Amino acid sequence: MKITGKPLIHYITIFALLITVLGACTSTEKKRIKAERKQHEKDSLALVYDSTQADPRLDAFMQRLHRRSGFNGNVLIAKKGKILYQNTFGWADYLMKDSLKITSQFELASVSKPLTATGVLKLWEKGKIKLEQTVDEFFPDFPYPDVTIKQLLTHRSGLSNYLYFTDQTEIWPDKHKGMSNIDVMNLLAKHKPDRYGKPDGRFFYNNTNYMILAAIVEKVTGEDFAVYMQKNVFSPAGMKNTAVYSKAVYEKIPTDVVGHDRVWRRSVVQNFQDGPVGDKGIYSTVQDLFLFDRALREGRLLEQETLDSAYAGYSKPTKELFNYGYGWRTFDPGDHKVVYHTGWWHGFRNLYIRDLKEDITIVLLTNLANGSLLHLDELYQILDMPVIRQAAYSATGEFMAQ
Repeated sequence: MKITGKPLIHYITIFALLITVLGACTSTEKKRIKAERKQHEKDSLALVYDSTQADPRLDAFMQRLHRRSGFNGNVLIAKKGKILYQNTFGWADYLMKDSLKITSQFELASVSKPLTATGVLKLWEKGKIKLEQTVDEFFPDFPYPDVTIKQLLTHRSGLSNYLYFTDQTEIWPDKHKGMSNIDVMNLLAKHKPDRYGKPDGRFFYNNTNYMILAAIVEKVTGEDFAVYMQKNVFSPAGMKNTAVYSKAVYEKIPTDVVGHDRVWRRSVVQNFQDGPVGDKGIYSTVQDLFLFDRALREGRLLEQETLDSAYAGYSKPTKELFNYGYGWRTFDPGDHKVVYHTGWWHGFRNLYIRDLKEDITIVLLTNLANGSLLHLDELYQILDMPVIRQAAYSATGEFMAQ
């Protein structure tokens, strides 16, 4: 028997092949859903915390830090995947006397940079970008030649900080209208502010580098940076309370936690510079940053070889101990390997520390920009960690006990 000139066996073969393909797709989807469910359960277990089992030394220290040094914010401390201590101290909004919750979202400020770097390195692993590519390959009007993605990641681009340049009224007259990353790229092309130094000349930390990286992510993927990060970093890491918020998108950033001035506890008003993201603009919680740590350690976001390159130092070490990798500040006294990042922006001041050797995670997010995070030596001693504070060391890297 033939149908339209072809043997019946021909159509039976095609039909069987389609059934096989559809079955394989269904099986793959079922496996994906099962894996996601299993990971969700694992994340939920990781976040289980019994305050009655908290280390009393950690609680006593944090209570003193709150009482004596004015710490106002959230804290989470974990070791080997188990939360040792978490707590909230003070107000989300001092004026309204709204108490903080453990799930309160804080502006991460420069603690956004390790997450942005992770998003960039995922593109590199997929072959979408090369670290040696220059910015003008993506933005032909970019006025500074020879600036590479690697130099942006390691703060060796020699570029000046866009935050100072765009603060001039003639550059951006409407201080209430949020700038986007592309707005800043266009302003750089138009006004060509003087650069700080030549490409790869020396380490010079500034926000322009990571603002440009986020713009490159959007250019390469065709997606908004917030969408890309949600799909490729936050969701795979189980970070359900993390998002990118830009003043160029939101008239008011949708978070209940307000940044406060360190002296009068006045709220710090969001302005046009809360628009650019990548260098800042990621909002998260202490628990989500703990889950981010676990996802990195378990290889769910980046390959180990990629992580090793991210944790390496690419400049001359400060005091022989402190350096900068791909989105991470590094501290390497020889017997420990610590990666961390600080953040300070519009009333928020944060510290995110990961002791890679001892598997210790410290997350301190504050919305009162005072000096409370400069008084953590006792905390490091309780955790049997080296003190991570540059002023604690001499120029030769020797620890100077107080």
